[in-house]
Amino acid sequence: MIKPLELLIGLRYTRAKRRNHFISFISATSMIGVVLGVWALITVMSIMNGFHKDLRDRILFVVSHVTVTGYQGELDNWEELSARLDNNSDIVAKSPFVLGQGMITKGSKVTGALVRGILPEKERNVSRVLDHIVEGNPDALKEGDFGIILGDTLARILGVGLGGKVTVVAPKGKVTPAGLLPRLKRFTVVGLFKINMHEYDSGIALIHMADAARLLGLKDQVSGVRLKLNDVDDARQVSYQLRSELQDQYRVRDWTQEHANFFRALEIEKRVVFIVLMLIIAVAAFNIVSTLVMIVTDKQPDVAILRTLGMSPGSVMKVFMVQGTVIGVVGTLIGAVLGVLTALNIATIIPAIEQFFNTELFPSNVYLISDFPAELRWKDVTGVVVVSLLLGFLATIYPAWKASRVQPAEALRYD
Repeated sequence: MIKPLELLIGLRYTRAKRRNHFISFISATSMIGVVLGVWALITVMSIMNGFHKDLRDRILFVVSHVTVTGYQGELDNWEELSARLDNNSDIVAKSPFVLGQGMITKGSKVTGALVRGILPEKERNVSRVLDHIVEGNPDALKEGDFGIILGDTLARILGVGLGGKVTVVAPKGKVTPAGLLPRLKRFTVVGLFKINMHEYDSGIALIHMADAARLLGLKDQVSGVRLKLNDVDDARQVSYQLRSELQDQYRVRDWTQEHANFFRALEIEKRVVFIVLMLIIAVAAFNIVSTLVMIVTDKQPDVAILRTLGMSPGSVMKVFMVQGTVIGVVGTLIGAVLGVLTALNIATIIPAIEQFFNTELFPSNVYLISDFPAELRWKDVTGVVVVSLLLGFLATIYPAWKASRVQPAEALRYD
């Protein structure tokens, strides 16, 4: 426990003007290093949180929270399954779908795509892809009209626009007296969507569920049922619950499983960035060590006098621990305030920087996300502050211990 006298002397040493200006410079540099490290770490982690949230939201424009399918990829009676799911209060919307791989051709241009059959009136309840129609009208997707909605990049690859004709070829052929013939059908482009994710904009085509079932030869079957939950973060827990309720009669997958590698990579990236930026604070902590070592050397006569007045070695140690801790605490608090202010105002700061230097940091025609969608999380701020304070405290132990080992007679011999 630090006594008032030890705290008073430690704070006095911190405020006092030192005879050695180099020590003062190193001390100020150490504090600035802590400020910059905490500031950068909070700001960068907030920006990464924003990027991750933005990417997740864009993925969930297309991907459902939970998907229930048959083990063979087909469901015979989705209405019965839907009725069973009505008992779960976590589910707010359901929509059947038909899914299959296919080739889409336009003249000599051919590309592969994921063909999804939907019911437009129900699809709006489980995903937001139809909210991102940039051309056309999703209501034109009607049974028997064989309309198709393409991603804008996919349409550009095929060289087709609104009202154009494309041919969809299903991989599963049909047997005829003339042999095995491919299943194909001519569709009219009734809409284009744009999510700003190349994977989806270039690889997904939407058609009416009845047309998809006819194209893929499913008759009255569907591929599965897409579910929307009250809270997307409960998807894993709800999927486990549904497996139990449905007695493993169906395959249940949530969005975290469908993109497990992607989100795991994002988390690993965030941890690596945290470790790398934490090294800035660690370097500043080492500067605190060197600063205190020089201060202890400079203050040996003062320490000797304190010892002769009856101060114990433990008290001397606490005096210098207070002095070093003050550098870490002040630097951490200033850095935390600057980091929080920067994260909260990043949407204003970045455009101002771009305007000042007359440049665009992330050109929209090159990068997936051209802005900085920062999201401040107080859990991250708390973690950074705690680690920084801990490093600052640990940096004081060795120099303070050296101060407590000063022998009064040796220190005062030549003074």
